[in-house]
Amino acid sequence: MTAPFRADQVGSLLRPASLIAARAERRAGRLSAEELAAREDSAVREVVGKQEAIGLQAITDGEFRREYWHLDFLKLLNGVTLAENPGPKFGGTAEQPPIATVTGKVSCPGPIMVDPFRFLKQVTHATAKVTIPSPSMLHLRGGRAAISQAVYPDLADFWDDVAQAYRAAIGHFAAAGCSYLQLDDVAFAYLADEKFRASCRRNGDDPALLPRRYVDTINAAVRGRPAGMAVTMHTCHGNFRSSWATEGGYEAVAETMFDCDIDGFFMEFDSARSGTFEPLRLLPRSKKVVLGLVTTKVGAIESREEILRRIDAAAKLVPLENLCLSPQCGFASDALGNKLSEDDQWRKLELIVSVAREVWGTQA
Repeated sequence: MTAPFRADQVGSLLRPASLIAARAERRAGRLSAEELAAREDSAVREVVGKQEAIGLQAITDGEFRREYWHLDFLKLLNGVTLAENPGPKFGGTAEQPPIATVTGKVSCPGPIMVDPFRFLKQVTHATAKVTIPSPSMLHLRGGRAAISQAVYPDLADFWDDVAQAYRAAIGHFAAAGCSYLQLDDVAFAYLADEKFRASCRRNGDDPALLPRRYVDTINAAVRGRPAGMAVTMHTCHGNFRSSWATEGGYEAVAETMFDCDIDGFFMEFDSARSGTFEPLRLLPRSKKVVLGLVTTKVGAIESREEILRRIDAAAKLVPLENLCLSPQCGFASDALGNKLSEDDQWRKLELIVSVAREVWGTQA
């Protein structure tokens, strides 16, 4: 079995209280950078062991060294700075994450997040999975309005630079032995929401053209990856402190999204927010869909029977061998994470592994 696995995960995990406390000590100046790194190492070792113990084959570091799922990577690219989020806002929380803006020529300065990957690879016996934000995350939130007109009067040059920067970044992971890379990309789900499409127009973009632009850039970014590297993409309607930003089914974007030259698609299907499985009929038979049927937003555990019923429903549109199972998103898109307990998190992941074994047997 190659990635994506029958029982998989999106990537981020709830930070243990000890790590949250260590970060607070570091911000207060009571902990050195070296001491924080040592505590992160210890926390990663522990969470790797827990993932392996429940039977996951794709092992992440929980994104324990990051503040946000995307910004920690994006801000390390040349030409990128962070700014206030103009919208759409996440509901139910006053705090809003910032957005990436482009103020200079975009390029990759060297290996980004490769050392944390090397550490993960050293401490797991399973497949070390690395997650990074998709190239479209440099554009989606602020659009044309968040990309310097002086630096990039022609957006085609921007997209060329972004693709080249990502090819370089992915090349560094490949050189370090990465065999499983996931691009986190909320763009396609967001573009299913008419309110978000309206915000794209206000930012100076045509939302009807963006899916193809994003796909072309993703394909250019992953071009040249080694044959042994599996690449997947995750999309959802947002995940911040158990809230979301958009809603809508995938029908308008699925056919274009499935043109991505990757191996599988993690798609959110934990609620009516994401519509029906019907767009899955457009999936090429050479690719897999990882059904995000288990929510990370609340602690209540899903019904095993309901998950099995929904897998069966999806299998009427996509052959069962092209399906996998996962949570609908990560458990902690920022350092504080969603509003559920670590026990809830592990029960949900155990359920996914157990259901996958029942459905796909030893392949899980």
